[in-house]
Amino acid sequence: MAEPGEQLPEEVLALIFRHLPLPDRAAAARVCRAWAAAATCSVVWHDTSISCDCELEGMLPPYLSACLDHVQNLWLEFEPSRKSSRRAATELLTALAGRTPGLRGLCLECRGEKPLFDAGRDVLDAVHALCGAARALRHLDLRRLPFSLDDSLVLQVAHGCPELRSLFLDNRTLVGSVGPGSVLLLLEGCPCLRALGLHLASLSRTALEALAAPERAPFELLTLRCACPEDARAPPLPDEAWAALSRRHPGLEVELELEPVLPAESVTRVLQPAVPVAALRLSLSGDTVGPVRFAARHYAATLRALEVRAASSAELDAALEELAARCAGLREVHCFCVVRPSVLHAFRAHCPRLRSYTLKLTREPHPWRPTLVA
Repeated sequence: MAEPGEQLPEEVLALIFRHLPLPDRAAAARVCRAWAAAATCSVVWHDTSISCDCELEGMLPPYLSACLDHVQNLWLEFEPSRKSSRRAATELLTALAGRTPGLRGLCLECRGEKPLFDAGRDVLDAVHALCGAARALRHLDLRRLPFSLDDSLVLQVAHGCPELRSLFLDNRTLVGSVGPGSVLLLLEGCPCLRALGLHLASLSRTALEALAAPERAPFELLTLRCACPEDARAPPLPDEAWAALSRRHPGLEVELELEPVLPAESVTRVLQPAVPVAALRLSLSGDTVGPVRFAARHYAATLRALEVRAASSAELDAALEELAARCAGLREVHCFCVVRPSVLHAFRAHCPRLRSYTLKLTREPHPWRPTLVA
């Protein structure tokens, strides 16, 4: 009797198996020798997504362990409040540090709430070890880690990942612990960096000047989150430094996220006319009308996405209408308060590239779903 795997070539089986979750891959590998060969080949594991809540527990030895050398891009999800999920994530990261010098991309995502006063040392130590071993790493995304990231991790990345292309450290923590000096060393150690996500307090004028240096590789994306007390106290970044950076990298896009911790005077320091803002997310405790009007008048050529969380008012409606009239390239607008009908009409009339919007004319139960433009 022919084995089941003989009905399809190995390369076809591999293309099928790469879309299976981990338990199903493991089951496929136990069917026959041909399926086992296909389920453990590099094509299946090149881009791998793993959820430690349901897939990884008890599976690292031997099946997954045998395939770690093939993993190049890993998306890893775990729940920090569950010991088994957290342990599985740290064990996998530690195993990768010892087995996968060819890892190219890593994205970590936490689900649920982290335990109170949890600094995440076990997880961060595992990431630290991995960054010291994966010299081919090109993409590292830690935005969804709920732990404070510090200078030691950034320095490890600077020394251990010279091929890095993107690094996102702008996570939702209440304390910013990455200093501007570490970012400068990162830029020096990773000359090919094209995308960077930081808290505002981690960025300095010197860093902007380093990014604008003539020998610097093209820089494409800078995401800045302003949500910590350190961000509110950060010194202003001069408009001329932003202008020089924009001239050096004309395709640069900046994404700004301003949270309630920022007082009005800090918002004024952050919103400089020369910043090439492509995405602006406003969730301020104070004035929102002023920043919306500022964006309309200074970011009309670059703004592609706007998100506003504020209280409804006639002044805000008028500011949004002005922005719609000026920002013809806008593709997304999401306003999480009720607006008057003329606001919706303004965006539909003046923004031909609009792809989705959240503009509610009456109160609705949350969550509010965006409207997609055909």
